[in-house]
Amino acid sequence: MEIEILCTKLIKPFLPTPPHLQHYNLSFFDQISEKEHVPIVLFYANNNFINSSTIDERIEQSISKILTHVYPAAGRYNKDECSILCLDQGVSYTKAKVNCKLDNFLEKTRKDLSLASLFWPHVNKNIDKTNLMVSPIVTAQVTVFECGGLAVSLSGSHPAMDGFSTFKFLFEWAKVCRFETPVEKINFLSFNLGNIFPTREISGLFKSTYIPSIHQDIIVKKFVVREAAMSRLRKKCIDEACGALTFQPSRVEIITSLLWRAFIGSSAIINGYVRPSLMDFPLNLRSKSSLPQVNNSMGNFRIDIPIKFIPGETKMELHHFIILIRDTVNKVVASCTKASPDEIVSTLVNIYNESFEAPEWGGNDEVDKVLCSSLCKFPLQDIDFGLGKPTLLFLGVKDMQMFWLHDTDIHSEVGVQMDLKESYMQLFKCDDDIKALTFIRNANL
Repeated sequence: MEIEILCTKLIKPFLPTPPHLQHYNLSFFDQISEKEHVPIVLFYANNNFINSSTIDERIEQSISKILTHVYPAAGRYNKDECSILCLDQGVSYTKAKVNCKLDNFLEKTRKDLSLASLFWPHVNKNIDKTNLMVSPIVTAQVTVFECGGLAVSLSGSHPAMDGFSTFKFLFEWAKVCRFETPVEKINFLSFNLGNIFPTREISGLFKSTYIPSIHQDIIVKKFVVREAAMSRLRKKCIDEACGALTFQPSRVEIITSLLWRAFIGSSAIINGYVRPSLMDFPLNLRSKSSLPQVNNSMGNFRIDIPIKFIPGETKMELHHFIILIRDTVNKVVASCTKASPDEIVSTLVNIYNESFEAPEWGGNDEVDKVLCSSLCKFPLQDIDFGLGKPTLLFLGVKDMQMFWLHDTDIHSEVGVQMDLKESYMQLFKCDDDIKALTFIRNANL
């Protein structure tokens, strides 16, 4: 399978950015975010809704329209790395083709879904943390299969865009393409986070300079949690809790608990004993704070919630994990719900210093670390450029062990993407709870 690059160009906003918008301030949350690109790839079958040449033109034209509204995405970071110069420098846009049919590719992904990373924007291969701040903030690539199917990939620079911003960009890009929305009617993000949470001198805020190790042998698989399996597990969990669960656990809480427990169990087999574990649970703060003006803000506005498993302190029954997750999340949410911007920043700094930066937790190689990101309730399945719903989506950065949760086209089901080291993946596939809850399905959502 070979991907041939046909052309790469810079797509500029459909209308020039006016002078008063040409300096965009980043926020404190942008300032401390990971300096990396985070790509997503969506695969679409050729359903004969539109011929490939027409859809290709519409996709290109519609991203130009979107950029008129999301003008920072077409800019470049300023030298101070605390702002973006919005001079319509453009996003990198690549057209490519691949010498195989979509069905054949989907069959190959049954063994390893990470093959989908071949369809990331090819310019990302030349982007690293040393040149990130002079590279395009957004890169995109559209790859055509021999059958007429498409792979549409978008990658956003994390200091400018979090997951919410990237998915809103994708969703609206697809909608503008499908409906040919006039540029003056495109309005879906606000650009005020830098004013509410201005950048700060951070050298004295964070105690540690710990750099986590990068995993190079990550493989990826996807499975689907069926509604019937979810109902059985919820009932079993409540019955076994014998009244200890005083609430109805959510789908995300149950699945996250199951995955984390299996992860800890896999580590115990690999290492010969049960080790402490730190799960990073990112939470979008837009709907959790008392700041309604940030509900649709571009940028980073999330807090990474550290959830700690301590052997002997947390029991291994599933409901104990569910309670631990809910209690930890609720405590952090409560500290942010009515907090001022300065108080929210203080909460974040304290969390990082006490957990992710602490030598006994985030800075300790004897602690197993995993990240679980839930995208449930975000309409990924409705990202339709005119070819219908995506056949497959691929998320991630492939440099750490993590789980992604998202809704499928059947909204009562949950798709799970697992990015794990091979030794962990082999044990996951044999885990009785995982097998009872799911079946491995890589070729479809």
